[in-house]
Amino acid sequence: MALYPFILLQDPRDRANPRLLNHERIHLRQQAEMLVLPFYLCYLLHYAVNLVRWKTHDHAYRQICFEREAYTHDQDLTYLGRRSPWAFWHYLGF
Repeated sequence: MALYPFILLQDPRDRANPRLLNHERIHLRQQAEMLVLPFYLCYLLHYAVNLVRWKTHDHAYRQICFEREAYTHDQDLTYLGRRSPWAFWHYLGF
């Protein structure tokens, strides 16, 4: 879990998981772009709208624009080096 400026890991072995760390670093970049608090508000709002729309936690969570960007690029360890600012907007699609 990414809580700016930290990545919190449940299992210490996750420190060796580059894909997970990259996923969380993408969230840190998103949080920094949105000045942290607005990120969390938008994240929760997007989740709530998705939950009403999709009816299940998993689908609602996976359709949050921030998660869509992170899951799409988490295995590309060079993504953050070329990511354009506010790239999550491309994943908003309601």
